[in-house]
Amino acid sequence: MSDINIDRLFEKLKKEGEVAGYYLNPDETFVKELLKGLITNEERYGHMACPCRLASGSKEEDLDIICPCDYRDPDLSEYGACYCGLYVSEEIHSGQRGLRPIPERRVPSEKRGRVKTTTADFSRLAYPVWRCKVCGYLCAREAAPSVCPICKAKSERFERFF
Repeated sequence: MSDINIDRLFEKLKKEGEVAGYYLNPDETFVKELLKGLITNEERYGHMACPCRLASGSKEEDLDIICPCDYRDPDLSEYGACYCGLYVSEEIHSGQRGLRPIPERRVPSEKRGRVKTTTADFSRLAYPVWRCKVCGYLCAREAAPSVCPICKAKSERFERFF
């Protein structure tokens, strides 16, 4: 893995993140070590699973931990940083607040499952509603978008909401 690939990924995530209101950890050396892990996991498994969690290697099983993971936004809201510390709040990014430990939100694999939806009748909707599992973006259309316009997550990170 070359430093050029790490630098490219760094610039890409920084640019995409800041456009959407996300900040990378101000410790660039730390961030680049995390990016090495993301690139290693992409080479190993074919997807950028969070390097701070144990990936199964199955894309379907790892969807919730593909960067940006499903837990990023709740962690940022509650703790000011995501679990691995790649993304941080504006306060932490600017040095107004320090990092603190972040507990693991991911449920053990044997307890993971799909949440049951309400029994309301959605059969009259003209289109299905799709939800981005990373940022919560909703859209009504025939199929999920190929890329989330908010957080740039790929289509497999969408679930049929209604």
